[in-house]
Amino acid sequence: MRTLVVYESMFGNTRHVAEAISRGLESAGAVTAIPVARAGDEDLSGYDLVIVGGPTHVHGMSRESTRHGAAVTAHKPDSTVALEPDAESEGLREWLDGLPPSHGKAVAFDTRSGGPALLTGRASKGICRKLRLRGFDLVAESESFLVDKESRLEEGEEARAEQWGRTLAQQVSSTPA
Repeated sequence: MRTLVVYESMFGNTRHVAEAISRGLESAGAVTAIPVARAGDEDLSGYDLVIVGGPTHVHGMSRESTRHGAAVTAHKPDSTVALEPDAESEGLREWLDGLPPSHGKAVAFDTRSGGPALLTGRASKGICRKLRLRGFDLVAESESFLVDKESRLEEGEEARAEQWGRTLAQQVSSTPA
């Protein structure tokens, strides 16, 4: 099975989750994890599974204004977070809007603050909607991985992401094409 993991990350949390998911998927075949800034040239038809994930900003997927806000936060003198190299480039929203109609298996994930999704929002909800609009079949429930109030992954979330990747590998490999 060939899997592509496309992610958007502001402070590194979503990248860490994407990398952990990728490690979990490795037992099922080749896995490529790339930031969305490098995903434009990827031919998605060459993959058996596409996994897309991003941070939750203002209850949904990031947009130009929220990415700018993340950059402002990271550049404050007392900031405890560092901005990812591609954080200010176009994000998942723009990439997904630019995808041609396609088909294939897909799954979404996000990073967000703890608490009920009704209060925090979930970027994966919008990711799922856009993947379906492009013609992808969602083959598993989306998953959220939690960050604390200092915008750091909560303890155990990276291990949980790796386990989720292993579960996806088993689930998708046993699903007929």
